[in-house]
Amino acid sequence: MAETFYLSQGGGRYLPTEHTAGPWTPDAQHFGPPSALLVRELESVPHDGERRLARVTVEILGPAPLSELTVSAEVTRPGRSVELLSASLSAGGRVVARASAWRLAATDTAEAATPTSTDPLPAVAGCPEAEWPEGWHGGYLDALEWRRARGAVVTPGPAAVWARQRVALVDDEQPSPLQRVFTVADSGSGVSNVLDPRQWLFINTELTVHIHREPVGEWICLDAATTVGPRGSAVALSTLHDVEGPVASGAQALLVRHR
Repeated sequence: MAETFYLSQGGGRYLPTEHTAGPWTPDAQHFGPPSALLVRELESVPHDGERRLARVTVEILGPAPLSELTVSAEVTRPGRSVELLSASLSAGGRVVARASAWRLAATDTAEAATPTSTDPLPAVAGCPEAEWPEGWHGGYLDALEWRRARGAVVTPGPAAVWARQRVALVDDEQPSPLQRVFTVADSGSGVSNVLDPRQWLFINTELTVHIHREPVGEWICLDAATTVGPRGSAVALSTLHDVEGPVASGAQALLVRHR
């Protein structure tokens, strides 16, 4: 099996490998890799000068099968300082996800930058290997190295985990810093799950990530908490870190119902 999430077929087409398979079913992808693939396409949209993606929203329109995907992206609102981009992900002629992103002109704001958090997460080296609930499959979970920083995925409630990709995103190329973030970011609701998945469905409808700093290094920490409402909806909120501190915030809107 190739050591990558996707094999490029040319012309914006990609073949997913078994590494993309989600923990609940081997027939559909975990949406971490597709989200990162959309970000990769957004990053490839030509631009003048130095620019940064500041916010990306991925709308999940349906399951992403383990079959060939087509990805495309474009500028939908051009501007000298602020641009709106869009991207789509299709399988078998059906759009399974759309993304929108604000891309901003980069300027030097180092003197005004917010200091690093005074409550840092435990260092990766001192964190034990993360455990997963019984019945969760390999695929995506095995394609990353996971370390437990706070709480535990097998215990309901907030939790924080460090994660590092064991495989590439596409072929043998190195993933960009933002691609590493999005490979992990869609796991917030799973890491901080508060419901027994044998009794409850909690379906992720979207992922929104606001980025204030480009991460450094291979390790990304996802510090997440899920809040369930009384009428079938929930939200998973997360802060994403690198080894130097916070880099982004994430949110997922969830459908909740009895099985």
